[in-house]
Amino acid sequence: MWRRLKALVVKELLAVLRDPRGRMILIVPPILQLFVFAYAATMEVKNVDLALLDRDRGAWSQELVRRVEGSPYVRSILAVDTPEALRDAIDRQQVLAAVQIGPGFSRDVAAGRPADLQVILDGRRSNASQLAGNYISQIVAGMAADAASPSGLAVGTDAAVPRFWFNPGLDTQWFMVPNLIAVIAVLIGLIVTGLSIARERELGTFDQLLVSPLRVHEILLGKTIPSLLIGFAHCSFYLLAAVVWFGLPLRGSLGMFYAGVFFYLLALIGVGLFISSLSATQQQAILGSFLFMIPATLMSGFATPIDNMPGWLQPVTYLNPLRYFIVIVRGVFLKGLPVEEMLRNTAPLALIALATLSAAAWMFRRRME
Repeated sequence: MWRRLKALVVKELLAVLRDPRGRMILIVPPILQLFVFAYAATMEVKNVDLALLDRDRGAWSQELVRRVEGSPYVRSILAVDTPEALRDAIDRQQVLAAVQIGPGFSRDVAAGRPADLQVILDGRRSNASQLAGNYISQIVAGMAADAASPSGLAVGTDAAVPRFWFNPGLDTQWFMVPNLIAVIAVLIGLIVTGLSIARERELGTFDQLLVSPLRVHEILLGKTIPSLLIGFAHCSFYLLAAVVWFGLPLRGSLGMFYAGVFFYLLALIGVGLFISSLSATQQQAILGSFLFMIPATLMSGFATPIDNMPGWLQPVTYLNPLRYFIVIVRGVFLKGLPVEEMLRNTAPLALIALATLSAAAWMFRRRME
């Protein structure tokens, strides 16, 4: 058995690595995705363009303008003279937000009364404009606190001081890179296994595999082990890049990381083998893999919390292996994953792997009958 299994594993690795296009798919896209998405996919909004209509031109309105100009998030301020020009700048998407300072702004601020200040946001870019509105609100709140002090400087108060655990600097890459490790591993786990059986069908060697002395479980192991080896190599590279290049902390255990990778890859390989067993061509296998990958990414909590999804959709996410591995990889990097939480997330991955591998084995047996 071990001799037959070794021969099948070697054959699978050679089939993937000897093909120049296969090597290109395995090496170049994952590396590019990790580095491009880590820098491009950011939750921060920088280089904000603002339009400003100052109808007061008093001391406090000028102070507000100076503070907005000095913000690290603001790239440029477009000064306009009329409300029509302000509206036109928003309509033409020249600016993300617009600020209109009322004529009695400085007088109201000096008197401690609510001042006339309007902030207009471009709802077509809802997330970015909402963050830009928060930046402006913080600037206005800081200026109001200074104005309330007789000396013109903010005085100490017994206000709550926020402290951010696990990511003290709110570095977006600390949040994004662990998620990318989970998402890019989906591509590798599905594509390698999804193409294996479909490729053999196109080449006419699948029927030869079924009539060979290999049993169904040996065929499954022979298809699973090469994908596991390739997946472990990729995840090890991502781990090294995250720690060395992006400077992420590794607060958890390497053993937990690789245990999570093992069960996660098994679940993905089971899904890939099931898709491949249903596909007659490699093109169908690729389309089936993307049909699974995109909804799985969207319903994993990668970009939006699962609790924000509709109630009828949230139970579906329990079938998504990406949901559990994101928790594992975030915990290993950022907080040190407790054993209980590790077991709570690896157990569903093992069940998903068992179910999908069993379904793939059932499809193989049907082919052999």
